Amino acid sequence: MESDGRVFAAADVHYLGSAGARAAAVLAADAAFSLVLGEQITVVPQVMPYRPGEFYLRELPVLRAVLRGVRGLSLLVVDGYVDLDPAGRPGLGAHAHAEFGVPVIGVAKSAFRTATHAMPVLRGAATRPLFVTAAGMSRHEAADLVATMAGQFRLPDALRRADALARTGPTAA
Repeated sequence: MESDGRVFAAADVHYLGSAGARAAAVLAADAAFSLVLGEQITVVPQVMPYRPGEFYLRELPVLRAVLRGVRGLSLLVVDGYVDLDPAGRPGLGAHAHAEFGVPVIGVAKSAFRTATHAMPVLRGAATRPLFVTAAGMSRHEAADLVATMAGQFRLPDALRRADALARTGPTAA
């Protein structure tokens, strides 16, 4: 199957003990991530220290680095929240949406106290939901997409792979 030029990315960041971070992105030709085009990994040697309420200042430059050179980016899926409350207080995903100009889906593994608007999504045999938020598309559309992404486990395969690559580098399975 041939790609139509659109690229869908699932990305994650892992912080290294050396004050740096490793980011990974799984790139696909479809929003379900059933046709993977490739993987990208980058290490950023220096990242900002964690500051409560400003997590995006630490993570966004690392996402920018791993997605540099990706042409045709049409959707970004991140581990975390797009917005942090129903009033739209921006989280990482909202800042990524502004940065890259594409729809962003946030997939969080745990509930955030103020994110009462997040759509719970159960996948596979999971009994604990994922919490989905979005920018550039409706939360309902994003939740439907996450529910149908490739993989039989709670977390879609593309996010599981991005997480593994970000944690351990290219030797991760």
